Amino acid sequence: MDKRIGIIGAGTAGLHLGLYLLQHGVDVTILSDRDPDAIRNGQLPNTVAHHAVTIRREQQLGIDHWGVDDHGYVGHEYFVGGPEPLRFRGDYHSPSRAVDYRIYHPRLMEDFVERGGRIEYGQIVHDDVPALGARFDLLAVGTGKGPFGQMFGRLPTDSPFDRPQRALCVGVFQGVEQLDPRSVVWSASPGAGEMIEIPFLTFGGMATALVFENHIGGDLEVLSRTTYDDDPAAFRARILDALRTHYPLTAERVDPSAFDLPHGSRDLVQGGVTPSVRRSHIVLDDGTLAVSLGDVKATVDPVLGQGGNVASHAAWVLGEEIVAQDIFDARFVEQVERKRDDRVLAATRWTNFMLEGLRTMPAEFREALRTIAESPQLADEFTDGFNYPEQQWDRFATPERTAAWLSRGARVAASV
Repeated sequence: MDKRIGIIGAGTAGLHLGLYLLQHGVDVTILSDRDPDAIRNGQLPNTVAHHAVTIRREQQLGIDHWGVDDHGYVGHEYFVGGPEPLRFRGDYHSPSRAVDYRIYHPRLMEDFVERGGRIEYGQIVHDDVPALGARFDLLAVGTGKGPFGQMFGRLPTDSPFDRPQRALCVGVFQGVEQLDPRSVVWSASPGAGEMIEIPFLTFGGMATALVFENHIGGDLEVLSRTTYDDDPAAFRARILDALRTHYPLTAERVDPSAFDLPHGSRDLVQGGVTPSVRRSHIVLDDGTLAVSLGDVKATVDPVLGQGGNVASHAAWVLGEEIVAQDIFDARFVEQVERKRDDRVLAATRWTNFMLEGLRTMPAEFREALRTIAESPQLADEFTDGFNYPEQQWDRFATPERTAAWLSRGARVAASV
């Protein structure tokens, strides 16, 4: 059977899937509403980091263009404020890396075309659906824009929230001295929000992404509505004040005279994300299977940096099954779900658990953080777990599981 695969969307999921299929000799076409130049010159979409598990897939696809020796980071520094603040560190088994998607996606699009893939540019409207179904044996839908993204219904059992849980203010900044060794700084200010500082490769070299996850109704929610273009100096002053008041680990390394968005408001994204899980597939009127991928399948809040990584994982699993199978039907979907969903659903559940725990900060949650802080082994396990959300959810799915994990770590620490 000659397989004809259509991929709607040229994000991480769509590009990783397309490159995987091309590598395995499958006829594949990507449909995108923007070309590489439009993406390069566009607005910052997010500040996604790729962990070691994703970087390994990039190496296998031949797209590891940004080596971790020059651009990666090796672990996390944590700070949790409050009357008894916590500070601790955890390391990865192998470095992570964050590359501006305005650089990353255009380069992968060019790789795809240079290797013989096809990208078609243009908006997809409802009238295009029947023709696309007739052209392809299977469609993978990796963007919520347009008619396809609207067809995958939300699954209430895995989508506990009906609105954003944080008011986001995310920017790429210059004027922040990075840690040595280069690391993420992950901070929480109870009642106000969380802030993730990420070493970030952007135009012109390494800079710093600051991801402000502001609690709805909290003092910092205003950051999500403070515009840069109206008054750049006032915007910078408000960000600096938030850092000094709530996030001292980052504030102490900021040079106020150099602190700014290098490309103005292009380096800023504000708003909110409603965490959601959607159906895995739909069947078009002509019988063609359409499979949800990336953010269409699972939209997660960026507080734990899981979105791009689970999107790549899901793309790889779907690619393996497309290569291995000749019939794209309900059984095909079952096999994809079985191999994909433990990680994808665990990432959504762990993220939602952390969003709620950090918002309400119950005593048992804070005590768990304190136990992790006091054990270097647990801190490393917790940090490396950003690679493996299914392992994190094994640890946090119930209070009994959390207690067992923490107790084991305490026993190991006592025996050393």
